[in-house]
Amino acid sequence: MPFLPVSKSDMKSRGIDRLDFVYISGDAYVDHPSFGVAIISRWLEHHGFSVGIIAQPDWKNSADFERLGTPRLAYLVTAGNIDSMVAHYTVAKRKRTYDAYSPGGKMGLRPDRAVTVYCRKLKELHPEIPVLIGGLEASLRRFAHYDYWNDSVMPSILSDSGADILMYGMGERSVVELARRLDSGEPAASITDVRGTCYLADPTDTPFGAAECPSLSQVRENKKLYARATRIQYDQQDEVYGKTVIQRQGDKMLVQNPPPLSLSTEELDEVYNLPYMRTYHPCYEAAGGVPGIEEVKFSITHNRGCFGFCNFCSIALHQGRRIQTRSRESIIAEAKKLTELPDFKGYIHDVGGPTANFRLPSCEKQLEKGLCKGRKCLAPKPCGNLQVDHSEYLSILRELRSLPKVKKVFIRSGIRYDYLNEDKDETFIRELIEHHVSGQLKVAPEHCSAAVLDKMGKPHIEAYKEFQKKFYKITGQIGKEQYLVPYLMSSHPGSTLKDAVELAVFLKENNIRPEQVQDFYPTPGTISTAMFYTGLDPYSGEAVYVARDSEEKAMQRALLQYFVPKNREKVITALKKTGRTDLIGNSQKCLVSADKTPTAKFYKKDRSKCRKNTKTAK
Repeated sequence: MPFLPVSKSDMKSRGIDRLDFVYISGDAYVDHPSFGVAIISRWLEHHGFSVGIIAQPDWKNSADFERLGTPRLAYLVTAGNIDSMVAHYTVAKRKRTYDAYSPGGKMGLRPDRAVTVYCRKLKELHPEIPVLIGGLEASLRRFAHYDYWNDSVMPSILSDSGADILMYGMGERSVVELARRLDSGEPAASITDVRGTCYLADPTDTPFGAAECPSLSQVRENKKLYARATRIQYDQQDEVYGKTVIQRQGDKMLVQNPPPLSLSTEELDEVYNLPYMRTYHPCYEAAGGVPGIEEVKFSITHNRGCFGFCNFCSIALHQGRRIQTRSRESIIAEAKKLTELPDFKGYIHDVGGPTANFRLPSCEKQLEKGLCKGRKCLAPKPCGNLQVDHSEYLSILRELRSLPKVKKVFIRSGIRYDYLNEDKDETFIRELIEHHVSGQLKVAPEHCSAAVLDKMGKPHIEAYKEFQKKFYKITGQIGKEQYLVPYLMSSHPGSTLKDAVELAVFLKENNIRPEQVQDFYPTPGTISTAMFYTGLDPYSGEAVYVARDSEEKAMQRALLQYFVPKNREKVITALKKTGRTDLIGNSQKCLVSADKTPTAKFYKKDRSKCRKNTKTAK
């Protein structure tokens, strides 16, 4: 099966005079199931609809949007795999120089706020043709939302873009229902009851029984009401009990229908068995291909959703908290396809998803009653009803690594060590360490302060310490030299300068030297972003400290890499501000030297000790 049409000549070769859908994407065209465009377009094709792809059109050139003609049913629009503003700007709001989802990694091939720009162009050219939007950018901006780059509250992207219908979350069910109803002649404006979609209505046509958020104008003026709106939105994102949610947007009412129903295992298998080409379109070959494929080309997604529900993560509002899984047979079949690819070298890079080691619902009651509203399954401590079992996942991994041509199967997506700690059977952790770690296992404690971790929705640091002890004990027993690589975050809401010092001391005591540190990035739609904007916890209503000053944020970041010579002055300033001058000096416990002269020697000695302790003491 060839790539989907990207030109009139492609359409002609397939015998297509007019496409049912024209799909506009901010990413280059990659026909691989790690890319939303590939899944939705192949899924529509599977259900009998023709789809053509216009990837990264020149938004200043109307002709670029016309290259496939006008669609019979609708335009589909997405910014791509990530929000276009995140793709373009660092947390410091500096322009990035590299775009993994563009040919050759080139920047500038999509506009800022891509969904809005593309939709406005389409409505200018063909106002009579429906425009349906989806993907991460549309999904997470469906309500009035704080926009970090503008430092203001923006309206729903549905209102801003002029699109007709917004699909949020994973769109397989909603896009096929919309396609069938449009195909039957139903106008887009009358399709107001599809789960997983949003639409704008006249206030007089607002459905009864909905959960109402404070309006756009109210959340712009009152941060307490913004926090309340955030809680309402999250509380209704369960497919079992989630209600319709409404929010006034000027003279219109935004209506979000209840979340889409999860795909069954059989349906998810069907999605991943579609005839993907599993690579980028050959038109990008001259530019060096599309870098984003490299990390996922030999990876397998076995699940969706995450009941981990971290406050800074978008998964709960997008994929949802309910776990959906593929069958063992489907996963093995995909692995066999990978082994037949010409550039397969014997390594499956990942068998994962949002959280790699989730294959079960968090508890039995959620299937009937939904996930607990406003509560975490794993934080601050695992729920007593949590069901923990790695046996099915382990059996899949064993079968994968026994396949001909497979030398090694790695797990590189997130492992929830707090969930793994609850497994009384150590078989999985032993085989994970022995067979599925490529020298380093990435885990995400994020911080060590209990107060900060509570605002993150993460378990307390004791869970990480327990896992760290097990990891290095088993690693030593099997005679391997492997390491944990912890992800850490600075300046998350709730993190004071004193908390950052506490984290630096923890890193020093545990000989952890992070090569990279992530500043908290306030992306649209998350609970943590609501805290950042309002200074309030949406669930408790309590005030939350937020580091806003660029100097303080730089100090928090520097403390996490206190051992880097260029950070010395910032670290000293931070230690003086927090009254921790006891950490300045040349003793064992100190973070930085007392004067500049011995700095190089001090750091060299400290680095050597760290390497030694990492290899032996752990």
